[in-house]
Amino acid sequence: MAFSFLVIATAAQAQVTLTFGTYAADKPTETVRKYRPFLSFLASRMTEQLGQKVTIKMTVAKEYREGIRQLAEGNVDFARFGPASYVVVKQENPDVQIVAMESKKGKKRFKGVIVVHRDSSIQSLEDLAGLTFAFGDELSTIGRYLAQANLLDSGISGSDLHSFDYLGRHDLVGEAVGVGKYSAGALKESTYKKLVAKGVPIRVLTSFENVTKPWLASAQLDPAIVEAMRSVMLSAQNEEIVRRVSKNGFIASEDSDYDIVRDAIEKSRSF
Repeated sequence: MAFSFLVIATAAQAQVTLTFGTYAADKPTETVRKYRPFLSFLASRMTEQLGQKVTIKMTVAKEYREGIRQLAEGNVDFARFGPASYVVVKQENPDVQIVAMESKKGKKRFKGVIVVHRDSSIQSLEDLAGLTFAFGDELSTIGRYLAQANLLDSGISGSDLHSFDYLGRHDLVGEAVGVGKYSAGALKESTYKKLVAKGVPIRVLTSFENVTKPWLASAQLDPAIVEAMRSVMLSAQNEEIVRRVSKNGFIASEDSDYDIVRDAIEKSRSF
């Protein structure tokens, strides 16, 4: 069952109702807390631009696959996905389009990390041969595809590990490595920093580049609404409310920005 809430812009009579979709890469409650202020802001600004009251509902799918299906089939109007999920949903419905992508200090890249226990003797990816590994969701950009591509580049395939599992969320991966259930795991750098601040005993073994997350519109969404949404997002880079979701706002994007992820997905097939 999806976790839902309602955001309503203050204006006259409601005429445009949109559903925003995402999936829980971390705790669903944390996901809602993160997006609620920005969606209220977006609804208010779109109301001004369109001259119609905009209402935005939110639904948080428990799994990546369900979130992807919702956007591909038009059950949600717009969504925030990880790069790999964008590549997958684009395969399922080529008419899904990018509204904008998140900015990291004006750039399109940020870091994923592979972590080990703070006291581990492991010093390189090659040292993971014969050990255990925790991945995130099976459709996670960092938690699976880019991590597996990096392991393969170091000569480590799935058969070289003692075992590996997919735990779903990034925070679960870091916590599992911290309690010694796995020798290493892959997660996003921001989650790693939050876990360390909470006292989880993990350290970075290696880091790798990832592309920032795209915000996407369903194939069925009215082009005028898409353009209004894009205009708000790209013109509000210094707004505090925007920085709660994307620390440095949003920048324009195109499909080719995600070729690095397409390459990793292809490479991971041999993992």
